[in-house]
Amino acid sequence: MLNRSKASAPSKGLGKQRTYAEVVEFLNKNWWPQEQNTKSLNAAQALNKAVGNPAGKIKTIALTGTNGKSLTAHYATRLLQEEGLKVGILYAPHILTYNERFVLDGQPIANKLFTELANEVLNAAQNEKIEVGSYEVITVMAALYFAQSKVAVALLEATSNSGYDAIGICRPKVIAVTRITGFGQEVDGPEAKAAIDNLMHLIDADSWVATADQNKSNTQHLQKGVLLKNANWAMPIRKLAPLNYPFEQLHGRCAALAERICQLFAQSELKDTIDSSKSLLIKEKGQRGRPSLKAKLQAQLNPKKTLTQFWKETAHSLACRFGLLDKEKPTVLLDNASNVDSFQNLLLGIRLLHYQRPLKGLCIIMAAEAESFKNEEFLRQARYFFKKTSGELLLCPITQQVDGTYEDSSWNVDKVINDVKAMKIKSRSFKNFTEAFKYAKAAVDERYGLIVVTGSNSVIGDYWKMKDIKKLS
Repeated sequence: MLNRSKASAPSKGLGKQRTYAEVVEFLNKNWWPQEQNTKSLNAAQALNKAVGNPAGKIKTIALTGTNGKSLTAHYATRLLQEEGLKVGILYAPHILTYNERFVLDGQPIANKLFTELANEVLNAAQNEKIEVGSYEVITVMAALYFAQSKVAVALLEATSNSGYDAIGICRPKVIAVTRITGFGQEVDGPEAKAAIDNLMHLIDADSWVATADQNKSNTQHLQKGVLLKNANWAMPIRKLAPLNYPFEQLHGRCAALAERICQLFAQSELKDTIDSSKSLLIKEKGQRGRPSLKAKLQAQLNPKKTLTQFWKETAHSLACRFGLLDKEKPTVLLDNASNVDSFQNLLLGIRLLHYQRPLKGLCIIMAAEAESFKNEEFLRQARYFFKKTSGELLLCPITQQVDGTYEDSSWNVDKVINDVKAMKIKSRSFKNFTEAFKYAKAAVDERYGLIVVTGSNSVIGDYWKMKDIKKLS
């Protein structure tokens, strides 16, 4: 774990108006370790109270689990916006700037408003003598931002599988659990049960819980805990959302979970405010028997958009985290897969792209933290993939962690490359990402080749910095 200071908010005088750069400097230096979840929630609760309890003034949906939270939030936002609702998202983590975490109706927060919110929260912490870390400040800033913006709903992405996460200041109406995994692989037994038990602190009576986890033991244990809390249990996701190829196979389960949590929220919180005749989320009361000629004519004259149509039209890339950049030459695929489970899904995506359009040259550039891929399953997955698909694995270290990602120190490239070569996988190591990308660009066909950048949030940030992109929108 990276060493981070535990300083209180800057004591530069009451009502001090810090600049954007000073706010960023404070946030960069004051990340508490994830192990301090209880302390984090207590600090966030005190800070929320100090600024007038904005968390109690907004309706929220919490996104928890190991993989797919950001994508699920992205899909859910698009679906809720289709209903005409104002939607806020608190993403975690960011890639280049803290602004990326605060999104309102698809747009990140402006520097000026970000600074004003930060000053209000930091001054409240200073006045009340509350010891705070960066995540607590960010969470309360988000609650304040969304309350002032009068959002219909805010989606909050948890940073850990713990009910003591700071987002617990907002008691969510719906809780989504994407997957419960350990080091990227499905787990059951004590590790999974402990993670699920921790989530119970986020669940209130009468709230709804939905999961896309496919592990039967996990879902049964989660259901048992939900029912003991007198909360409502939604059936686990089994069917994929009908996205365009190849995204249905890759992201269909996240989209289906997004659809489910939006329906649960709409039916429990918005049933009296949404016109069901135009809604994708709320079904009209069924009509018995066959529709009348008049009803058929009305349906033809006023066709209603279906969920299937919505999914076919929905964009499937999320700025800064993942996306297929087919305007680049050669094409670049970004994916912040940081464990074996998400890496396996990425390899499936590459194969599907290859089936759709045969690739002439493939390089996968990876930079990861020390523990992310420290198991034999990663090597087996890579070996199987490269036996079926011609390409090369390029390894480089993480040179600079993104603050707030909770990424550990970089993996040992020399050791990993030896393990990879022992599996007879075509591979090379490089001192940094820039050298690896330069090699990959020369190694693949400019028009039909593919360069994949993956392994961590930091390496995605390296790509954007190499492109001289300072801010992602």
